Amino acid sequence: MFEVAEEHQLLLATLTPSKGQIRLALGVVLVIAASTVFTLIFANIQLPRADAFIPALQTAIVFNDLITAALLFAQFAIMRSRALLVLANGFLFTALIVVPHLLTFPGAFTPTGLLGAGLQTTAWLYFFWHAGSPLTVIGYALLKDTEKSKAPPRFSAKAVIIFGIVLMFSVACGLTYVAVEADELLPRLMASTIEANKPNLVLSGVFLGSLCGIALLLLGLRRRTVLDLWLMVMCCAWLAEIVVTSSISTRFSFGFYASRLFSFFAVFSVLLILLSETMSLYANLIYSTLRRRSSREGRQIAMDAMAASVAHEVNQPIAAMTFNSEAALLLLEQKPPNLDEARAALEAIVADGARAGAVVAGLRAMFKRDTHQRVRIDVNELLQDVLKIVDTEIRSQQVLVSTELAGSIGRVFADRAQLQQVFLNLFVNAIEAMRGITDRARVLQIKSDVIQGKSGILVTVGDSGPGIDSKDKTRILEPFFSTKATGTGIGLAICKSIIEAHGGHIRVSDNHPRGAIFHVALPDDVS
Repeated sequence: MFEVAEEHQLLLATLTPSKGQIRLALGVVLVIAASTVFTLIFANIQLPRADAFIPALQTAIVFNDLITAALLFAQFAIMRSRALLVLANGFLFTALIVVPHLLTFPGAFTPTGLLGAGLQTTAWLYFFWHAGSPLTVIGYALLKDTEKSKAPPRFSAKAVIIFGIVLMFSVACGLTYVAVEADELLPRLMASTIEANKPNLVLSGVFLGSLCGIALLLLGLRRRTVLDLWLMVMCCAWLAEIVVTSSISTRFSFGFYASRLFSFFAVFSVLLILLSETMSLYANLIYSTLRRRSSREGRQIAMDAMAASVAHEVNQPIAAMTFNSEAALLLLEQKPPNLDEARAALEAIVADGARAGAVVAGLRAMFKRDTHQRVRIDVNELLQDVLKIVDTEIRSQQVLVSTELAGSIGRVFADRAQLQQVFLNLFVNAIEAMRGITDRARVLQIKSDVIQGKSGILVTVGDSGPGIDSKDKTRILEPFFSTKATGTGIGLAICKSIIEAHGGHIRVSDNHPRGAIFHVALPDDVS
């Protein structure tokens, strides 16, 4: 499988579709199927001839496909994926071949069409158009899983894109030349400028439908990304168009107009999802950046203030303890030793030690908010909310989420923001632990249940990562201990303090066969 660099994992060509997107795509396909059945019933009803229909519609298709090609070329420039390059060239080819099809269409500009078109020219340009599109999708599907090489590319992205544009322009011009000059030699798809040669039209439809079916099958077998999902929707729309086109006998019938709308919808659906998902990811990126910046600045201010406070508060009793210790040693070394004064010095040391302990206890109290800020919380609802927060990370890392939330587990009396921070930390840690996993599925397991025999709730967060070494399990929750190269060792320690402040506890265990599980136990009635 093609391994995606971390910085590329938010691109639509690598982003895993959410369940909502899958349901939406399925709904669109069902609408296409229903529309196809309806169209076939009335396909051969002749409607008034509208010569402006084809120029208007195909102009929209040209601009649509040019924008889609530009977006895909941009993603190719980042990822250097040959599959994306083929797909981008496919949309560019469509935009280019549609132009001569429009110019040669009888009645659009002249009664017989421009460019010296013959009777079969427009029909064969339509055939080339609808054969080239699924062929590029097939190429994309076959290439996407073969890109394992991490060697630096031989040519710049700009040079490759320019070469592709020149090649597609040459192919479109060559096919246009064939359709115009070999008009009498090509099989007859049209009997007149209005009526079709039905046997040949059906045969061409079978061939084009087979190409679309192969493209759809390959995408279905290899579907992993948002782009793959909506390319499948596009193939379904192409199939609907070809089925309807093969069933009609004349141009400007109900089926003729409907099939062209299917053609436009096929490519428009991909552009729409590319634009909407790009804007969604951009908004999430802005929000995430602002949130991290604010959080980082807030933590820095809090840590600076806390460090100054700790240094001031702890330094005084430690200095006093040091002074009294030295005094006690001197008093004991006297001849004879001054036991009363030494005793007083040692008592002062004990008092100073108690004062230092009170400072540390005060630091722990920083994690405990007043109970009036606590409310009764539905833990299952909280877990679902946190999953929404990390949805982008889940999809970008291609993580499967397995949830087993008990139906009636009661509520906990807790600070919602603090518990949300705990589970957010655990979820993010689990996702990051699975980042380097390529030989098995990355699964985030979330379970909630009632603690049997006790009044409490148990939440477990598991992953399928490398797990935690046995020697580290006893220290993983300690402050300033981290198994990450860049970790601070504060996150899990804070989680532990928050859970304990709510009267619960947290522990870690192995997840079989691979990974780790964090168990969070909370009493269901903490006041």
